[in-house]
Amino acid sequence: MPDQDERLSRIMADLARSMSDETDLESSLERLTAAAVELIPGADTAGILMVTGPSEFESHAATSELTRRVDKIQAELGEGPCVDAALEAEMTHTADLRSEPRWPRFSAAAVEAGVLSMLSFRLFTHGDESGALNLFAAEPGSFDAESMHVGGVLAAHAAIAVLSSRKELQFKSALASRDLIGQAKGMLMERFAVRAEQAFQMIVRLSQETNTPVSVIAARIVEAGPGRN
Repeated sequence: MPDQDERLSRIMADLARSMSDETDLESSLERLTAAAVELIPGADTAGILMVTGPSEFESHAATSELTRRVDKIQAELGEGPCVDAALEAEMTHTADLRSEPRWPRFSAAAVEAGVLSMLSFRLFTHGDESGALNLFAAEPGSFDAESMHVGGVLAAHAAIAVLSSRKELQFKSALASRDLIGQAKGMLMERFAVRAEQAFQMIVRLSQETNTPVSVIAARIVEAGPGRN
């Protein structure tokens, strides 16, 4: 299928370029799920389910209300192919939810909502956090080997977007903390006529005595303002 492979390569290249121009994670993920519906044979709708902690789920970049509804069902029941893909398996596929024994409660609810087949790919795992790219279809047996191949490629791109965004947020958080600590040090230096090293030691001592992160102590000092001791 040279024409299909060429089309896939072209769209993936365009997707990679557009993602690099996005300034927030949600916009990147929305481009990915839209591309998933366009590119993956059998997919009627798509979305990304994030697991942010024990029994904590977030639905992102859903291409339809049906996706959000099915994500909500899985979050409430704590079972389903998206949950398995996010937490346990690299890929989860069910050809017909009407005869699916792995998630009996979810399967019944999903069929009632209008979904008969699903395909899910793990995106990443990091501590208590994980995520999955999920594809939904109204007909049974909608996903084949090509669906799994293209879905795997898209899932890899989604994983890169999520991890890159995470690193950027961590970097921005570190910069913000450093700025706060610098402001707090300056205020203590002026208030108590001490050197920078002494001001920082005062912050560290408060942190240790109250079992509070240094960044939180610094934020409280800045919030209190220069006129309070």
